[in-house]
Amino acid sequence: WIGWLRFMNSLNISVFTCTDEIMQQEIRPLVAVDIIEQLHRQFAILSGGRGKDGAPIITFPEFAGFSDIPDDDFLNVVTYLTSIPSLEAASIGFIIIIDRRRDKWSAVKASLTRIAGAFPGNLQLVFVLRPSRFIQRAIADIGIKLYRDDFKMKVPIIMLNSVSDLHGYIDKSQLTRELGGTLEYGHSQWIHHRTAIENFAMTVKTTAQMLQTFGTDLAETELPNDVQCTEELLSAHTDHHSKLKDELKLAVKQGATLLTCIREPVTRSANCKLSSDELENVATVERLLAQLDETEKAFDQFWTKHHLKLEQCLQLRHFEHDFREVKLALDNLMEAQAGFADIGDSVTRVEHLLREQKQLEEKGQEPLEKAQSLAVHGEQLIQNNHYAVDSIRPKCVELRRICDDFTNETKKKYDILGKSLELHKQLDKASQWCEAGIYLLASQAVDKCQSQEGAETALVEIEKFLVTAKEHQLSNPKEILQKLEDVQEMFDKRQVSLKKLAAKQMRPVQPVAPHPESSPKRASPKITRPAGVAVGKHCDSPPFLSSSHIINELIETERVYVEELQSIIEGYASEMDNPNLLHLIPSALQNKKEILFGNLPEIYEFHNRIFLKEIENCIENPELLARCFLKRKEDLQIYEKYCQNKPRSEALWRQCGDSIFFQECQRKLDHKLSLDAYLLKPVQRITKYQLLLKEMLKCSKNSEGTAELEEALATMLDIIKSVNDAMHQIAITGYEGDVSELGKLLMQGSFNVWTDHKKGHNKVKDLARFKPMQRHLFLYAKMLLFCKKREENTDGHEKTASYSFKNSLKMSTVGITENVKGDNKKFEIWYNGREEVYIIQASSVELKNTWISEIRKVLTGQLEACRGRTQRLCLTTWSWNKLLCCPISPGKSDLLCEDQLGGCSITGIETLVLIKENVLEFQKWHKL
Repeated sequence: WIGWLRFMNSLNISVFTCTDEIMQQEIRPLVAVDIIEQLHRQFAILSGGRGKDGAPIITFPEFAGFSDIPDDDFLNVVTYLTSIPSLEAASIGFIIIIDRRRDKWSAVKASLTRIAGAFPGNLQLVFVLRPSRFIQRAIADIGIKLYRDDFKMKVPIIMLNSVSDLHGYIDKSQLTRELGGTLEYGHSQWIHHRTAIENFAMTVKTTAQMLQTFGTDLAETELPNDVQCTEELLSAHTDHHSKLKDELKLAVKQGATLLTCIREPVTRSANCKLSSDELENVATVERLLAQLDETEKAFDQFWTKHHLKLEQCLQLRHFEHDFREVKLALDNLMEAQAGFADIGDSVTRVEHLLREQKQLEEKGQEPLEKAQSLAVHGEQLIQNNHYAVDSIRPKCVELRRICDDFTNETKKKYDILGKSLELHKQLDKASQWCEAGIYLLASQAVDKCQSQEGAETALVEIEKFLVTAKEHQLSNPKEILQKLEDVQEMFDKRQVSLKKLAAKQMRPVQPVAPHPESSPKRASPKITRPAGVAVGKHCDSPPFLSSSHIINELIETERVYVEELQSIIEGYASEMDNPNLLHLIPSALQNKKEILFGNLPEIYEFHNRIFLKEIENCIENPELLARCFLKRKEDLQIYEKYCQNKPRSEALWRQCGDSIFFQECQRKLDHKLSLDAYLLKPVQRITKYQLLLKEMLKCSKNSEGTAELEEALATMLDIIKSVNDAMHQIAITGYEGDVSELGKLLMQGSFNVWTDHKKGHNKVKDLARFKPMQRHLFLYAKMLLFCKKREENTDGHEKTASYSFKNSLKMSTVGITENVKGDNKKFEIWYNGREEVYIIQASSVELKNTWISEIRKVLTGQLEACRGRTQRLCLTTWSWNKLLCCPISPGKSDLLCEDQLGGCSITGIETLVLIKENVLEFQKWHKL
């Protein structure tokens, strides 16, 4: 967009420059329309003829009332006529032909006097066709001799008796028929062409301005957040673009028609030739058409990119909308699947569960296919170089993960239920065998077994029946019994450990719960605080507190935190989609759920499904806690996105927080606190983690996992710093570039700044030395930004800080001076060989040293990269010293790096500059 805007600005300048030859806008703001009546009087004409050297000819034909023409009218016409020829032709000088053959000497004298006093251009020659009557001719001869000096003309005045004498000076082809020439000239047609050319030039200018205005509006348009608004914006921009294209077509058609009209004599007759002025008119119109074509091409290129971005934005909004619907369906599917925990207590029950599982699987096929299709669509968007790749890719990964989880869980369910069905069938068969055996024993009468034959018959029946016992025995019963014993032993051990833990004094936890004690919907545990224990003091409290107590507190507060997030999502966010409460939602809040809650659902899913379960596994092994935080270091970055959205969320809450909708939701949840208090929980939670890790570290010094705890604490501090820096970074205003392209934000903070520029005025420099500026500095790997901090009150609430961009320095072109005489809290950053110097005063020496250390890392990294490229040149020691030798100002403690190849001290930034400046010398030395 910036490149296209620069092109449009240059194009506007060129349009003005080209039309200067027609309209003279900057010097003589005259156009034919302004003096149309004076031009029609035809007391002066520009026929298009040229002298032998190309000088334009202006003819003053016979005009009875020439002396009566007002001076302003005469000056306007002559000024306009002299502005029409090109600058090259006008610089040669104009030839004036005054035709007074039917007039008197007085008319000749009046004409010469008026031309001498008011002609605005350079004159070369003046031809006068003297009066044809004998007496007037004689008077003219005498008068010209007597009054020549009075005319104050520095060019020759040639008196001619007839047009044949004029032909000796000017070729007939350059003279009109009135002067005995062959040049075709129609005054009305000439005026028509002039007005048409000027109108076309104005059309080109207006069209360029319309395109520039439209382009500016497009570039400043913020992309919408929903499908409907995006479609409306795309439609509006497309309609506007179509109208502008129609305007362009009309302008091109106008120019082509005008060009055809000017060339019409040549088209009509092959022997006809255009005059010099007509050729210049043709060139002017062609140039305007070419500029119009360049304008259209530049605008089409910009529109193509803008239209593509709008289409990609619409694709993204459709993708996000479909993702939310599919994600909701998949979550419901996973929740329904999680409810199938029963494995059945009979064959009939297991078969019923299998049918229900089959129905759930069939029901889930449609959302699973939609999820897979949506993931494929997202990958296609990524392959098509969509601008929101970072937003699309995680959603595709999430969709595939949920689909895989459902498929794997379904397989597990079928496997478990299949084994349960087989077991129950074997149990039923065994039960039937036992009943058959009992019936067999009961049917064998004792009196019949008293004889040998009867006993043998009964024994054969029993032996036959016992043979079938192998068919009804349970498969591998020892493994089942062993598994029961193992499970029982696990429960026994867990019970013993829990009893031991229950016997100890547990540390109380007093979180702000979403369901207070007074709520009838949920019973809250009554926890009493022992005397002398305060919340927020961990390892400094009584000695019975240990790492296990901290783990317990972390788990309990984590559970409460997850419940709070769930209550917010279910009690507020989901209710915004409830049609029964739609009339209570303010218009300013509609379709703004993502702004109010940010990525809170993503935070809830992470803690509920992953993080809570992982820290619960640390209850018996506290040493695993640090690994848990290190493992989820990347996942915890979701808080950065939440905090970046927080200012927008708070602004929306201030606008709509007192609505009946939120009051109704709070009443249903029986919350004592309003929603804004709960929306602060994620910010408080990320801080709570580092406090608990600090206490854990105090209680675990010199233990086996101390190093991992220190690393986990450092990780959480880095995340908090990243979140804090991101909150400051999003408040930068006025910077024209993309802040994300500057690299990672390394440092940010407020300083006093003095400036000293060599090229500045002495008074300005003196004032700058004594009056510091308050600036907020942002240090990136590629750039150092100077901003001015501004604070604005928002309806009586806390002040909102913003940072107005003022200046920037590329890190590849700066150097630093670590110590400034007179103040150990000051240091210098200088630019372009100390042509610009910025004296920066920190609030403390420690802060100054921290910044200098970070800047030194950046400059050293640049120098090492430069040195690596330089070493590949394989320079000799002599050529290296010659190439990189640079003087160091005495008394300055600049940041210097000792080069090991030639022993030359050079500034960390000037290496590349010196190589570029001395590249020609280096080539010569390298040849030697």
